[in-house]
Order: sequence, then C-alpha cells, then structure tokens
Amino acid sequence: MNSTLSLNRPVRNYTLGSFENPKLIEARPSRHQLRSHLIDFSKLKWFGNVNSSTGSSVQLQLRDYSVESRRITSRRIRVSSNDAQLGSFPNKGEAESSSFAEFITSERVKVVAMLALSLALCNADRVVMSVAIVPLSLAHGWSRSFSGIVQSSFLWGYLISPIAGGTLVDYYGGKAVMACGVALWSLATFLTPWAAEYSLLALLFARAMLGVAEGVALPCMNNMIARWFPSTERARAVAMAMAGFQLGNAIGLTLSPILMSQGGIFGPFVIFGLCGFLWVLVWLSATSSTPDRSPQISKYELDYIMNKRQKSHAVESKPKTKMIPPFRRLLSKMPTWSLIVANAMHSWGFFVILSWMPIYFNSVHHVDLRQAAWFSAVPWCMMALTGYLAGLWSDTLIRDGTSITLTRKIMQSIGFVGPAVALVGLTAAKTPSTASAWLSLAVGLKAFSHCGFLVNLQEIALHYSGVLHGLSNTAGTFAAIIGTVGAGFFVELVGSFQGFLLLTSLLYFLAALFYIKFSTGERVNFDESGQYHSHHINTLVSTRLQISMNDNL
Repeated sequence: MNSTLSLNRPVRNYTLGSFENPKLIEARPSRHQLRSHLIDFSKLKWFGNVNSSTGSSVQLQLRDYSVESRRITSRRIRVSSNDAQLGSFPNKGEAESSSFAEFITSERVKVVAMLALSLALCNADRVVMSVAIVPLSLAHGWSRSFSGIVQSSFLWGYLISPIAGGTLVDYYGGKAVMACGVALWSLATFLTPWAAEYSLLALLFARAMLGVAEGVALPCMNNMIARWFPSTERARAVAMAMAGFQLGNAIGLTLSPILMSQGGIFGPFVIFGLCGFLWVLVWLSATSSTPDRSPQISKYELDYIMNKRQKSHAVESKPKTKMIPPFRRLLSKMPTWSLIVANAMHSWGFFVILSWMPIYFNSVHHVDLRQAAWFSAVPWCMMALTGYLAGLWSDTLIRDGTSITLTRKIMQSIGFVGPAVALVGLTAAKTPSTASAWLSLAVGLKAFSHCGFLVNLQEIALHYSGVLHGLSNTAGTFAAIIGTVGAGFFVELVGSFQGFLLLTSLLYFLAALFYIKFSTGERVNFDESGQYHSHHINTLVSTRLQISMNDNL
C-alpha cells in the first residue's frame, strides 16, 4: 500500500499459503510506530530561522505526521491480513493508471464533455452578434464605429464578472455557479433580438449581461477539472473542454447565417438560447460537483481519482475557502503575475485575430469572405485539434517523469513563440492561400497555451484557482479591448496591418520570456506570509521523520 510516509522497509503481502492457520494474521501493535519522544515540538532548530506563524504550522504538521505514521502502520497490517484471508494479491498498479477504454467511458469524461458543450455554447452565443450586426446595422442605420460599440458591449460585462465569479466558484463550487451562468447567458441570448427591436439601451444591456454571465465559464471549468481529474490527466481534460470553446466559434460563424436565412434575425439567438436551457437541465441532473458525491461513478474510478489526488495534495485537505480571498497575497507572488501576463497576451492575440483578420484578408488580399465560410471555421477547428494533441503530449511528459514546471513552460513557449513566428510569416505572405495557412498555424499553435498557463492556475493554487482565473481574465479582457481598439487606431495612423501584426509578434516573444522566468508548477502558499512555502515545510518534516524512525528501528 502506497503512502507519502515511507518506513524504509518492505511490506510483505501474505496469502493463505503462507500460514497453516490464517487466523494467526491479526493487527498487532507494530514496533515501527513513531515514538512521540523522537520529536520535541518545542524545539525547531533543524528548521533554521522561522517565524512564529510558520513554527506553529510546522508543529501542527509534525503532530499530523506522527498520528499518520501510526495509522498507516496499523492499516498496512490490516490490509495484509485481508489479502491473506482473500487468498489473492492486489494487482500491481491497480488504481495507479487508467487505460484509454476506461478513460473514454468514465464519469469524469462525461463531466468534461458537458463542460465542452457549455463552452461551445458560450462562444457561439458570443460570436453570433458578429454575423447579426450586419442586418442590424442596415435596419437601424448604424455606422461602423457605432456597430463596434454595440459589439464591444459584451466586453463591458465580461470585464467586471471574472473576479467576482471566480470568488463564487471557489466558495460554492463549479457545478452550481456554472448552471447559473449558463442559464443567465442563455436568457440574455434568447432575449437579444427582442431587446434590439425595443430600444438600443435594452440591446446594450442584454449584451452586457451576456458578458457578465460568461465571465464565470472558464473559472468553473477550471474548478470542475481540478476536482475530477488527477494532475496526470488535467492537460488532456482542459484541452477537451477548450476544444469545445474553439468549435463554438466555428459553429456560431457557420450556423448563424443558415439560421438567419430561415428564421430571420431571431433564428440563431432563439435556437442557441434554447440549447443553453436544455444544457442546464442535463447538467444539474447528470453531474456532481465532486467524484465522491456522484451516484454513477464506479468504485474503480473513484479509487483511482482519490488515490492520485492524495499524492498531489487532496482537495479536502484544506478547510472551505474564505469568501473574501487574500488579494494582496495573491498579487504579491510572481507566479500570479506570470499567469496574468500570459492570459493578457493570449487574449490580445485571440481577439485581434477574431476581430481583425477577416478585414485584413478582405483589404489586403481581397478575399470575398461572404463566399468563404470555411475561412472563419478552419483556423478554430485547427485550434481544437492541436489543443487536444497538446494535452495528450503534456500528460505524457508528466507521466514519463518530466516535472510539471518544465512541462508547463514547454507548452506555453510553443503557445506564444509559435504564433509569433507564424504572424511574421503571415505578413510576408503573397497569396490568400499562403496567408490562410499561416493564420491557421498561428491559431493552432496558440492552443498549446491551454496546457500552459490555463492548467497552471489549478496547480499553484487549487483552492484559489477561480479567483486567480478571474484576475487573469480581467487583465485579459483589458488587453483584448486595447488590442482590438488599438489595431484600428494603429492602422489609421501607420496605414499598415502588417505593422500591427509585427508588434503583436514582439509582444508574444516578451510574454513567453516573462512566463518562463517567473512561472512554477509547484503549489504556492497564499494563506500565510511565512518565510517557508508549504512544500518546503513538508519536505523538511518528511526528512526529519524518516531520520528519526530509522534511528528508532
């Protein structure tokens, strides 16, 4: 039986053949138990200089480890006895690894599939306005600049909700907050065409409410994946969820014209809104907030998830998150700023490409976008595919022994340096097909960021991943607004789309360097301001306990 506390001595599993009388196997007090006199809780000299708060934390952990060692020893004897009575060996590696067949049919994949559907609806509801804005502008006589204001109203709401939404996610859990968010943004989508007919103010309010509700989507996704997936599968799970997010772009851009041709301006808004309400009903009835609360999960899958979780700091090991998170401590750590910078740059590139590339191709390469629907869909389909492949590769690296920190830096470097190079190639392209290939490459390689900073949010602060995602998302929304608006002013002043793409490429390189320098895959202690991080204390405690037990043995 595995344990984080090693007694440095093999534990034998006995079978019925090992004894003439299996009743001889019983739980006896072990002489390997840790004696209380080995640790003097009043003396912490072997820690060096620690302050009082850190010392108290260490003492509590020492007591916990002392009790844990006696409990583990007793449990090992009972397990050996049970194995002997059953006359069978436990399979080596049981609940340690998961086959592809088990993974694809598991309850946790059902959860991430539902998350992917919600993110697809999230993006489809978001981009449908980019199609509907054309007939709305003609009907109401809006200028291009005013049409831009109408489209940006989504970002007004999206700017204010991620931090509050992330805090709610950390406190109430991802299932409840996600259900409320999808219901609210589906209602806003459903009512948008009626709001447009009623008044301009009502339309702007409906789009802003869409942004407010969608601000909780990604923090909820991170929260649910952190609780349902072990660290060796999280990159793959995030890639699957974000594949839905990217496919939502393709779905919204391709289906909206078809639905509008059949049902007018109301068609896409009503259909996507009703799909959201249906999703909420399935989500509430078919999923659970954590694996141990799921009535459908198998015993094998639950044991597998919980065993992996115990090895990487269990979710239940910390009391319920405070309603008001420690913002000052969160912002005092450089790993937090590495996530903020990464999210800001990712959003800058995402919205610049989403908003301006169609106009770029139309003005520079004279492509008739009305006859090239595939142009809007292919880059985002490419992003969904490469994102999943990146997730598989990332999880494989970790399972093969590559540190989480190095893995995240590799993924993020590809996610930033790749698009930077591709955008340079885009500016040099001479034909529309070559430019389209460079754009698809840039968007596809951006997906590697999902296995970089996006997964990293769960790793450095599991219990504050929601609010951290909110902080970084707010920075990303600011960057998206600046990039989208700034591109227009830059082109007017300089007269060149290529110049702005080169500037974006340079920013990608700088953001990659910042993330490589300051990011980490280790847990960061945001709850105490002591000199030692929690993982340093755990290492010292474990080392001291092993030395003491070896001396006693």
